[in-house]
Amino acid sequence: MAPKAIYLHIPFCTHKCFYCDFTAYVVEGQPVEEYLTAIDHEMELTVNQVPPKEIDAIFIGGGTPTVLTPAQMKRFLTSIRQKFPNWSPHIEYTIEANPGTTTPELLDVMREGGINRISFGAQTFRADLLKDIGRIHGVSDIERSVRQAREAGFDNLSLDLMFGLPKQTVEDVQDTLERAVALQPDHFSAYSLKVEEGTLFHHLYERKKLPLPNEDDEAQMYLLTRQYLGQHGYDQYEVSNFAKPGRASRHNKTYWYNEEYYGLGAGAHGYMDGVRFANIKGVKEYNARLQKGERPVAESYQVDRNEDIENFMILGLRLMEGVSKDLFLERYGLEMEQVFGHVIMPWIEKGLLHWQGDRLILTEQGLMFGNDVFASFLENARID
Repeated sequence: MAPKAIYLHIPFCTHKCFYCDFTAYVVEGQPVEEYLTAIDHEMELTVNQVPPKEIDAIFIGGGTPTVLTPAQMKRFLTSIRQKFPNWSPHIEYTIEANPGTTTPELLDVMREGGINRISFGAQTFRADLLKDIGRIHGVSDIERSVRQAREAGFDNLSLDLMFGLPKQTVEDVQDTLERAVALQPDHFSAYSLKVEEGTLFHHLYERKKLPLPNEDDEAQMYLLTRQYLGQHGYDQYEVSNFAKPGRASRHNKTYWYNEEYYGLGAGAHGYMDGVRFANIKGVKEYNARLQKGERPVAESYQVDRNEDIENFMILGLRLMEGVSKDLFLERYGLEMEQVFGHVIMPWIEKGLLHWQGDRLILTEQGLMFGNDVFASFLENARID
């Protein structure tokens, strides 16, 4: 079955943040027009291989997609519509944006191109912290960008927030939450900082020059985020995501439901016809491969049944609704307890998982140790 969701990657940004390990390159001097030609070719090759049906969700990520000029953005969005013409009438069409990069002209082009949801990378409302993590925007940019997006007709906005940042305190998180909620976005993603190899932060961490909060404070930041957003009308629907009713991210649910999706662009990952793949990261290499008329896949593999079953559990348990043993039986012809009973029972005894009807769900305590729970399902399926 053809995927119903598309991820497209724009690997350019104005400045590389100190914690970022994504496929992203400073836009100055980059062959942007050639890249737009290349991704158009990749779309064509991909839909010829796996013809699309009705598309339910599109997500343009980066990098910072909004570094494209209005003319480049129009060209890109037109290309998407031409290659994937059959959209659901209720499509969720998201673009990531850095506050301060969405001019009124660009917003108009985005609206005309079909985008109806913007995810702003706010991260924190403490000005000096924004500089310390390598962000180029200020607090006023966040507020102005949200206001301009509303004025341009966007009625579905999301803010990304981060906690566990160097020198960040629980009080900082409280202040950020208050100021963020005052803007009345429809959705929040709130993630703890992960120090990834190859980043400036990892270099500082190795030299013991990254003053991170202690584990207790970071846990308190997460608890505070959950409580404050819950008190202000945002339902937690996933470990790190919160939404007003009806505003949960449809595209991200594609991942958590372990469904297939098109992945396009340099460094993009995709899942089609039972095959997971990752594209070439380098822009010049990506462009060159497509000039030869070849899909720019760097690596791929067929997902076997065991891995699919494990992914169903690991990804599904991130959702507050948990995983359904009835759906598990329908999808795999197996009882969940038959395959994973030896994994599930110890977590239930420790109070980290529990049953709610036919659904296996993380408990409140389980949310704090979710990664340990998820990891326990890896390579642990017992299928006779």
